[in-house]
Formats: sequence, structure tokens, C-alpha cells
Amino acid sequence: MKPYKNRLLLLFLGVFLLFFTTKGVMAQERTFTVVIDPGHGGKDPGAVGSSSKEKDIVLSVGRKVGKLIEKHHPDVKVLYTRNDDHFVALNKRAEIANKAHADLFLSIHCNALDRKRTSPQGVETFVLGLHRSKDNLDVAKAENAVIMYEDDYSVKYEGFNPNEPESYIIFEFMANEFLAQSVYLASIVQNQLVSNSKRVNRNVRQAGFLVLREVAMPSILIELGYISNRQEEQYLKSASGQTSLASSIYNGFREYKREYDKKSYVFHNGETGSSETAINSASAADIADKEYRIQFLTSSRKFGNGASAFKGLKPVNYYTDGTTFKYTYASTTNPEEIKKSLREVQKKFKDAFIIEFVNGERVK
Repeated sequence: MKPYKNRLLLLFLGVFLLFFTTKGVMAQERTFTVVIDPGHGGKDPGAVGSSSKEKDIVLSVGRKVGKLIEKHHPDVKVLYTRNDDHFVALNKRAEIANKAHADLFLSIHCNALDRKRTSPQGVETFVLGLHRSKDNLDVAKAENAVIMYEDDYSVKYEGFNPNEPESYIIFEFMANEFLAQSVYLASIVQNQLVSNSKRVNRNVRQAGFLVLREVAMPSILIELGYISNRQEEQYLKSASGQTSLASSIYNGFREYKREYDKKSYVFHNGETGSSETAINSASAADIADKEYRIQFLTSSRKFGNGASAFKGLKPVNYYTDGTTFKYTYASTTNPEEIKKSLREVQKKFKDAFIIEFVNGERVK
């Protein structure tokens, strides 16, 4: 009997170890990694105000964001491209994120204008793309100019010159598979910065940022405000201002992560019936009322029917997200039909994307 008991004990131990090993692997698979990228650093001060430097402000805010994530999300791994005052090349920042197979990339900056110009104020959140205005191009030029601190930058970045508009043409032809997720994240972060931190809304924008071009994941670049504006500079360098900005960015991350977890839950549970729970216990009637629309424009302004901003699209509807108006075109329950409409809309609005509604409510 004794050999039998020994074999039984060994079998039990084997099953026990297998269970906890498998559980450990599953926990690792669920790890979500976010990379926080405080811009500039070291020999590169970034934008310089009357009494502060961009590199110091964004490092402080970035650290605060990271601590909030670590405190409230033990399942999330937080990495920094820099956690102190030293210079990091743009391609190195992307390399850190790509090597970690990160799920999100948050690049944090401050804006500035030439001292000869009257400086505006306000926050704006960027995603990768072709600049739509001279202002967007100027922001991209300023942030991309960091490569001038790097040796052999023209070779490293394949002849890219941050001061030549022609260099930015490449961004028009880049198909970013993470654009929809990036726009979603940018929208909720921007909304939090406006509603929670009470900052002036300069909207979500697109521009050609090298650091976003290099990362293989959803990514945004946040301009916290204008350090060249005396009033806003005081806010940006204050402890209370930095805490509020960090809280707003964290709130946007938290909402994004919540939606990410819902979708991951549906994916991992397949057709077991758990998907209904993941979408707020949607009933059969909810599913029947699902519709697809195309979101093509976001603005702080409310446009009337036939506005020139719609470029001839009609009829156009909108829904609101905080103080932001989000304009949509077409409405159908047929996925293939909405894809066909999207191709047509993207001829006028290249950044248009498909969204879902259930019972008239946006499903994020």
C-alpha cells in the first residue's frame, strides 16, 4: 500500500503545481503594460517659459500618472522612457515600448509659441497622422526638433528633417492600424483634461510626430498647456496643477482600461455566453437594436445642417461627449454596408471610423 500512497501523493503534488503554474501563466498573459514618456530631458530642456522648463513639468506629471496607475491597477505594469533628468533619443523611447510589447504609449509634453507672438492657452491631445493645419505642423516641428540633439539623426531617421514640410508627406501614406484606439484614448483623455482640470479645450488633433510613428501600439501625445503663456505657466509648474493634470490623464487611462478589459473578457470567453455579461448584460432586444455609424468629425462647436465643415455629407447626426460634439454619418445594422460607406467617407475625412450604438447609446 505504501508505494501506492507515494504515487498518489506525487500525482496530487503534480496536479497542485500544474494548477498554480497555469494560474501564474494566465496572470502573466493578463498583464497590461503602459509606457509613460515624459518628453525631452537632460541636455534638451524642451520648451522654456519665464521661470520653468518643459522637461521638469512633464517628468513630474508623468511620475504622478504612473503612481496613480500602480496604486489602483495592480495588474498593470508601468514603464517610463525616463524617470529622471536625462536625455533619451526618440527612437530609444519607441524601442523601450516595443521591446516591452506595451499596450499603450502616453507621451507627455508642454506647448509653446515664439515670444514674439501672443501665446494662447489650453490642452490638446494628438494622434499620429498628417497635420491638418499650420498650427499642428508647428507643434510637430517643435517636438520632432529633439532629434537635432542626436548624433547622425539624418541617417537614423532616414533623412527626416523636422524643419522641412516635405518630410511630413510620409505621414499621409501611413496606415496606422491603431488609429481608432488612439483616437478613442485621445478623446477621453482630452475630455478629462477639459472637464476635470478645467483647461481650455484645443481639441484632439493629428500631426506627424516621430515618436508616435515608431511605436507599435495605441499611442497619444498630450500637450498639457502653453508654457509660453504666463498665466498657464504658473498652473503648469504648480503642485496642484500637476496633480490635477495627472489625475485627468489617469481618469482617461482608467476608462480605456475598463473597455479593454471588457473586450478581452469577451474574446477569451468566446461563445460561452459570457459576452453578454461583458457588454453590460445586453439582452436579445439590445442586440437587435445595435446599429453602426461613421464618426468623421469632432468639434467643440455645434454645426447646423448643411454646414461647410461636413463637406457635402448629409444627413449628419451628432452625439455629445462632455462639451464635445461628435458628428456621424450613415446608420445601418449591416456591418458590410457600413464598411462600404466608410470607404466613401474616408475620401473626404481620412480619419473617419466606425462606431456602434445600442439602443441609441454609444458602445465604446
